Amino acid sequence: MNQKAKILYVDLANKSTSVKELDAATYRKYPGGASLGTYLMLKEMDPTVDPFSPENMLIFSVSNVKGYPVAGLSRMTVSTKSPLTGGIGDAQVGGFIPVHLRANGYDSVVFKGKASNPVYLYIDGDNVEVRDATKMWGMTTDQTEDAIEADLGTDKLEMSVIGPAGENLVKYAAIIHMKNRANGRTGTGAVMGSKNLKALVVKRQPMPKPHDPEGLKTLTSNWKERVEKNGFDLGEHGTIITIGGNQSVGFLPSYNWNSGQLDGWEKIHGETLTETYLVGRDTCYACAIRCKREVEIPGKVDKKFGGPEYETGATFGSYCGNTSMEDLCVANAMCNAYGLDTISCGATIAWAMDCFEKGIITTKDTDGIELKFGNGKAFEPLIKKIALREEGIGNILADGSERAAKRFGPAAEDLVVTTKGSEWPAHMPQFKANLAVGYAVNNFGADHQSSEHDAGLMGPPDSQAWRWGSMLGKFEHFDKPGILDDNKAHYGWETQKYYSMMDTIGICMFAYGLNWQMYGPQDVLDMLKYTVNWDATIEELQEIGERKIVMQRMFNVKNGFSRKDDKLPKKAWLPITVGDETYQLKPEDFEAALDSYYKYAGWDSNGIPTKETLKKLDLDWI
Repeated sequence: MNQKAKILYVDLANKSTSVKELDAATYRKYPGGASLGTYLMLKEMDPTVDPFSPENMLIFSVSNVKGYPVAGLSRMTVSTKSPLTGGIGDAQVGGFIPVHLRANGYDSVVFKGKASNPVYLYIDGDNVEVRDATKMWGMTTDQTEDAIEADLGTDKLEMSVIGPAGENLVKYAAIIHMKNRANGRTGTGAVMGSKNLKALVVKRQPMPKPHDPEGLKTLTSNWKERVEKNGFDLGEHGTIITIGGNQSVGFLPSYNWNSGQLDGWEKIHGETLTETYLVGRDTCYACAIRCKREVEIPGKVDKKFGGPEYETGATFGSYCGNTSMEDLCVANAMCNAYGLDTISCGATIAWAMDCFEKGIITTKDTDGIELKFGNGKAFEPLIKKIALREEGIGNILADGSERAAKRFGPAAEDLVVTTKGSEWPAHMPQFKANLAVGYAVNNFGADHQSSEHDAGLMGPPDSQAWRWGSMLGKFEHFDKPGILDDNKAHYGWETQKYYSMMDTIGICMFAYGLNWQMYGPQDVLDMLKYTVNWDATIEELQEIGERKIVMQRMFNVKNGFSRKDDKLPKKAWLPITVGDETYQLKPEDFEAALDSYYKYAGWDSNGIPTKETLKKLDLDWI
């Protein structure tokens, strides 16, 4: 690969644009996505700025593999300083805008400053306009898309927009694409709102031609066999099918993490969704997996807002003790319409329900809403109050559970399930012990897509070889959940580098991940060669992934983060009993595994990358 990166800069204060190029050698070190975004922030921004200040940068980044007809290539990262965590902000999205942003010729769009009035950016190749969005301010995401199409006189567009939640600076506001896909985590939508930026809009363009079309067919012509080989068809029931699997082993986070099982779970299971409200299966550009749901409930849910995936099914389902599929689908649609991260929103409501059940919060605090576990009817009024930051409970919950808890005292704080201020996704570390360290160390808060889960090495070793390639031999095989040791820490670190590489190149874990995919590591190398003539090695890709992790770590270090922030909430230490087995994390095992992780990462005992590590990765400029 010998390509330069083309970066579009937008100064919102004076509504001007400019283009800069990044040389090929530098681009190869930071080849898109989260890596390129973090690199640009560290080079051009003071990391200690307030997230809502005009000096904070908001960066949309893709990579040069966008637009080729292979499953799982259509991913885009938004990088910024997070208003939810106070550290690095990072969120990915799929769909179609990633490929069309690259087809317009840009690897990154960098927003600086703040517009004096609401605006949106329109890109049609070299024609770039900052256009007035005053009439769109206050609109939901679907209304915004319709208004922009009318304003430009065409529907041949792809766009990422914010809803009222972003405008009102809800700290977990999302950026929504296609009315149903989200740059969901870390409050990227709130930063967009703070800049008076309503949307990024790109004109659809022709796709690029691959370097080796015939070679590429070896990856695309046998997709059915690849899906069958994976042994798990996400297209049939979507990711929400895993509600049942986690329930069966007793590790479905329920009742705000007080339990690993939900009474009546069958009502919100993936098969139930398929049998009731599912009307279609959607997909991202050129992807054969088709994991996206389309649901419709006449008069309540329009299929344009998609359907709930596993994390949404858990946060608005089991977390809240809710077994109403209808209420779950309504919550999902409302979050997409108003522009909210479903994980943080559902988890924050679950925390409030836990407080309500314990008498810490009463109807005087909730504007009369009975916030009992199981009351899914509370979602609709609460989501609206949160998105609009209505005085009272809406404004309180709009700051996330960790900040909200500080208003109600230590008893409320003990019920929070966050890391670095970001609410946990729905995977219990008592069972998936590797995630105890993974959640703690992840730079933008607990994340379920930043490293491989424990089950990745719990099957027969021979069956894993095609997925893992040469990485398989790095770890001892294990077959029992709940174990946290040096081997798990090593496993977490190595797989985190791989997933970090995927977030950099912008490829989907469901296609290229180490446990859920159509392709293995060797296929990644082939894909890079066939599409953009990049002769990469696994070692180079792992180093690219490591470089991104360390850059994000250093961004946080400059904001005062250290080992003290790599911690677990109190509920992580609760024992979980399944049948005759009890699973419980031990603080001494966690601390030892954290030491091991730092050792493998080349960080000191306080969790800070050493000078030697920075130099090895050509990051001593930081």
